[in-house]
Amino acid sequence: MSSSPQMPELPIVPAAVTAAEVVPGDLLALSPEDAERQRWCVVMHTLPESPETIRVTLRPPLGGVDRDEVLAREQEVVVAGPRMDVAAVPAVSSPRLDEAAFRDGDAVTRLRAVDPRGVEETYRRRWGLWHRDLDTRTARTATDDEVREWAAGADQERYVVRHHPRPEREPSVAGPRRVVVTGLGAVTPLGVGVGELWQGLLDGRHGIRELEGDEFAELPVRVAGVVPVDPAVLLPRAAARRMNRAAQFAVLAAREAWADAGFTDGGTRESGLDPERVGVSLGAILGDASVLVGGDRRLREKGPRGVSPLTTPMTVPSQAASQVSLDLHITGEARTVTSACASGTEAIGEAVGRIRYGRVDVALAGGAEAVVTPAIMASFAAMRALSGLGLEDGVSPSRPFAKDRAGFVNGEGAGLLVLEAEEHARARGARIYCEAAGWGLSADAHHMAAPDPSGGGVALALRRAVRDAGGYVVDVAHVNAHATATGEGDLAEAGALRAVLGLPGVPVTALKGHLGHLQGAAGGVEAVAAVLTLHHGVVPPTVGCAEVDEAIGLDVVTGAARALPRDGDLVLSNSFGFGGHNAVLALRRVR
Repeated sequence: MSSSPQMPELPIVPAAVTAAEVVPGDLLALSPEDAERQRWCVVMHTLPESPETIRVTLRPPLGGVDRDEVLAREQEVVVAGPRMDVAAVPAVSSPRLDEAAFRDGDAVTRLRAVDPRGVEETYRRRWGLWHRDLDTRTARTATDDEVREWAAGADQERYVVRHHPRPEREPSVAGPRRVVVTGLGAVTPLGVGVGELWQGLLDGRHGIRELEGDEFAELPVRVAGVVPVDPAVLLPRAAARRMNRAAQFAVLAAREAWADAGFTDGGTRESGLDPERVGVSLGAILGDASVLVGGDRRLREKGPRGVSPLTTPMTVPSQAASQVSLDLHITGEARTVTSACASGTEAIGEAVGRIRYGRVDVALAGGAEAVVTPAIMASFAAMRALSGLGLEDGVSPSRPFAKDRAGFVNGEGAGLLVLEAEEHARARGARIYCEAAGWGLSADAHHMAAPDPSGGGVALALRRAVRDAGGYVVDVAHVNAHATATGEGDLAEAGALRAVLGLPGVPVTALKGHLGHLQGAAGGVEAVAAVLTLHHGVVPPTVGCAEVDEAIGLDVVTGAARALPRDGDLVLSNSFGFGGHNAVLALRRVR
């Protein structure tokens, strides 16, 4: 509040008078210095003390305890404004808080009661500190001891201090459900499986390789983050022939996530689940561009009869989602999100919403992509978006946030999460990695390919994700950055992170030095890594970043893994795409 509810807005017009002229209701300062510093009191009543003196009872205008002053009748004092109704000035004393048991979620209000225009400050306790603004990491904070000192000295200092314990949580009625992560699956340039991904991240290895084959020979850039195993050999031959490469990645990752969540091989029926209560939500930009290119080549070489009837169903971006649905007999829904490089993260967010509001109970969500093809590589090179650095020096050519970053490295793979309604997971005794707490979207509306250099759209998505998670900026403990290693893109993201999180901010890592840019699959794979960061309490290093660009201004984790800070419970995973698509996923540590 800006002032006491009974306190009208008074014009503060100081005027010098003698103490003998003072009457009850006057707003009084004992000296011009007090008036200048806005130290006023209301005269509650006066009493002659002697022929030369007068006893004046004073109370802060916004409420407080009374004190008496004996003034010489001829002593000059300062009064201001019209007289006040003394009955409207509350008599209050601030209770001591020496024995109070503070908890996160409590609030303390502090009001400088001698200033008629005083503004009540509210501090909220979070992570053991009292924050003036929970959405600004650099805002004023206070310790428990300082708050106790405020209360102990409040009456003497003419403050009103109040402790407001957090309300006891009441049983929730029907409403949004909490969503948790119970399974993980990944196929990446570091290998097949989540174990290969996580160990490679911690070891600081990368999976970027020289592209082989005559079709890549004439390209200006011939390195990419490719999966080191042919996914077709890991699937039944008949099934693999009906899937494009991205769908093969997706099915392998889905099977791993399904098993990791404790479900039975085979799918929903074998696991005792209602297939109508399970969904699939995958992100993809193109899926597998090679199928359409191959079909066009066979058309030109062999004519219409040479084109496979599977060309069309294997070309559409929704092929990965449909194949996961077929493989695990999921009938609730099988959706595909296409929003450039934000596709995987947005697909996870969409699945969170579907579970929250009861459309399904379980969902496989993430992204899958296989676009390491000559035409795509040539197109990215023509845009001058690809890194021209090679593998000769043993350092990844993808260098997020680095001073010598030179563009992104194209990549492929898949990353999926099993998401569940919390009550569903707990009812079956599932292991819970973390909570999928919220997500945020925005659009730059700036350029078809270049990011908005202001970072305004990215900042909006970040704030929306934190708010959707029911959290505050001070809850953020780590950010898994999108950071593609492009000059403008990394600067725009860094600027947004500084604007939202402040300085020094939180530990930030970027995984595209390990993996390359997996396009529509990037959000899914990086979400898997963010879940593991929360689960293990370890932040992987940023590979390829030998020297952080000074203009980035972030706490980038380099060299070796680092312990995840404990003063926060949210991890953000960022994904941004051509055309200004921004998506941020918020994950929360389960306490």
